[in-house]
Amino acid sequence: MNEFKSFIAESTVQQTIDSLQAKYGEAQNDRITRGVKNTAFLWRDADGNASEFSEFCLNNFISDTNELDKLFRRISGNFEILFGNFNAISVGLRRPLDLDIGEVLPVDELFGSYSPYVHLNEDFFGNRIAFLMILNFPYYTLKEKTELENNWTRKDWAYARMGDVFDSRVPSDVNQLIANASNQSGIYISDYNIYAGKLLNNEGKTLFPPDMKLLSHWNIRDEIKSNYGKPDGLQKQQMLYEVMKRIVKQEIPEKVINDSGYLWNPYTNKVSQNDTEIQAEPEPNTRYARILDYFHAQQKADAYYPQLNTYISRCFESDMEIPLEDVEQLFTSYLSSQEVQKVAALIRKRLGRNLEPFDIWYDGFKTRTSIPAETLDNATRSRYPNPEAVQKDLAPMLVKLGFTPENAASIASRVQVDPARGSGHAWGAEAKDQKSLLRTRIFSNGMDYKGYNIAVHEFGHNVEQTISLHGVDYYMLRGVPNTAFTEAFAFMFQKNDLALLGFKDKDANQEYLNYLDNFWQLYEIMGVSLVDIGTWKWLYANPGASAEQLKDAVNTIAKDIWNKYYAPAFGMKDEPVLAIYSHMIDVPLYLPNYAYGHIIEFQLAEYLKDKAFAAELNRIYSQGNLIPQQWMEGAVGSRISVQPVLNAVNLALDKMQ
Repeated sequence: MNEFKSFIAESTVQQTIDSLQAKYGEAQNDRITRGVKNTAFLWRDADGNASEFSEFCLNNFISDTNELDKLFRRISGNFEILFGNFNAISVGLRRPLDLDIGEVLPVDELFGSYSPYVHLNEDFFGNRIAFLMILNFPYYTLKEKTELENNWTRKDWAYARMGDVFDSRVPSDVNQLIANASNQSGIYISDYNIYAGKLLNNEGKTLFPPDMKLLSHWNIRDEIKSNYGKPDGLQKQQMLYEVMKRIVKQEIPEKVINDSGYLWNPYTNKVSQNDTEIQAEPEPNTRYARILDYFHAQQKADAYYPQLNTYISRCFESDMEIPLEDVEQLFTSYLSSQEVQKVAALIRKRLGRNLEPFDIWYDGFKTRTSIPAETLDNATRSRYPNPEAVQKDLAPMLVKLGFTPENAASIASRVQVDPARGSGHAWGAEAKDQKSLLRTRIFSNGMDYKGYNIAVHEFGHNVEQTISLHGVDYYMLRGVPNTAFTEAFAFMFQKNDLALLGFKDKDANQEYLNYLDNFWQLYEIMGVSLVDIGTWKWLYANPGASAEQLKDAVNTIAKDIWNKYYAPAFGMKDEPVLAIYSHMIDVPLYLPNYAYGHIIEFQLAEYLKDKAFAAELNRIYSQGNLIPQQWMEGAVGSRISVQPVLNAVNLALDKMQ
């Protein structure tokens, strides 16, 4: 529960409200009441006594609409300066950590963990700019926004988003603690590589190329996907799944992580070096210690939020702006749908065998599974030998997707390609004079297909980031409702990756195969999302837990969800695979956005079928940061729902039968 009580007495708050209402009349009653109460809650004794509080409110409340608009525009412009420069500092200091530009020094981790944002709240409460904003641009809860959405103008929404800026008063040392924990988790994940060429089966043989290096979990998962239809594919998939289980259970020998000097049999968990078996201790629950560190950092912030006093509530009520209960209800109803068993039966038929746990990543509905991996790798390596080649191809890629040459050139000019140290990511601009960043992994012999596939996804983020910054009418409305919406755009781009390479889909059933593929991806990501949610519910119920206890809990949660929603389709129980996702460690509670992203992407794609793709995307993403359901109505004329996905997959099942 929140530890703070308002420093300002209720009687003083009411007297101040009464005075302002008497001065400005009933038309301003709601703004006055909200503004004064929110200001009072966040006012501390160091800010002044009760008399000074009342004086501040009486002197700084703005009733005149023209004067209020002037204040709004001035603050918006200044925020673009601040956020833009803060973003530039963060990007610059993290270059050695995020980019493949040389050795990472110990000092780089220290600079990379520094956040220029952490003192903003403290400074702006200290100079009273925050109070000026809270008083004149009051905060609305998600429930209130939902009730008022149909009555608000674009400017009302922009004012409300300004009211969201200072919804708490978290001390800078706590914000820095959160930044440090997040940075350490990111470093841990970005260097968690497994040398597949050093893996041994029970016959002492290696199955993968000697130099194959797989980042967990993304590259391991993608390697599993790429092995469908290959003669030795099943053996490789089974071996990689053993690796995943060792990671989740923290049984993986610490020596083999990011080190090519050892041979490792993941079945027996034995390690050898120079043909001699050696003693190898397991990783000491580092995976779960990182989650705990982030939990404890966020826990310290809880008390400083008037209403959103858990990290869970902040992720769903504030960041995602979809209630947790709605998310869980949608996910569990989907996972329990009768279509799951039908699609699972079809996959069994196509594979000609019983399902294995890793078949949650079944990739056989995609065209690329019929194209040899070597062909795809050769195509991407020859086309993209370095980041400069990717940069040069951004505008032509957009033209292929239907953007006009002028629009494509404009967007591409606002995106910068850099060589990623990890698997790749997109980093959006925060000011119109900055570029969005596309970080992509390119090896010495060029970009392989896996890297290209990720890069196309991340470029989708960059395009959205650019449109939703430059296309909105108010800076405070920049962006999209939540990361699920930018994921939707990224998914749409990613699904065009083969076409962008010049590979044409010759399968007459591809539309139906896409329906099935989308359904199965949702089935997988909803399960891992529920594990992520369950983990954080467990953490709040057991705040004093050790890393060992958390490890046991996460494995139990993963198995329970598997047994309830996956075992009926797969025919096996107690599988921990749903706990493998790296985002559980470096970006906790981000995973539900992927599921919503797939749902939103599907609805958008269905809507765009007979529309001008690029023109509609420019229109849709220029809506900016509304709440999700209102944004979706504006985009396609209906609210977020899985029913279109279920309708489509039933159509596909009938066709494929």
